[in-house]
Amino acid sequence: MEVLYFTYGAGVWYFYAGGEWMENIELYNESEEVGHCRKSHHPEAVKKDITTRLNRIEGQIRGIKGMIEKDVYCDDVITQLSATQSALNSVAKILLEGHLKGCVVDRLNEGDHEVLDELIVTIQKLMKK
Repeated sequence: MEVLYFTYGAGVWYFYAGGEWMENIELYNESEEVGHCRKSHHPEAVKKDITTRLNRIEGQIRGIKGMIEKDVYCDDVITQLSATQSALNSVAKILLEGHLKGCVVDRLNEGDHEVLDELIVTIQKLMKK
């Protein structure tokens, strides 16, 4: 079974393969490979940039939590939420660009056209936001 997409949330691995989502399937068996797991290969500068941005976003989230605890005016909290969402979208754009220029091109060059279906799913997720 080829896994086209996987993500982790709420303590559960979710996998998209064959047009459906599955939970906690076993990717690797100790004796034989059941599936495969791909990794990204971002340059160190990109990793550092993304990590810096995510650390800043983490700080924004803590700040928003503090605003809620201090009963700050709703409109001010919403403004901060909007700024945080924009920062998350910027990280997603960086990752998507690297994915397109690296992973997608590489897999297409290898003749793996299923990557296009994966890309469609990924873009649809980004457009929901």
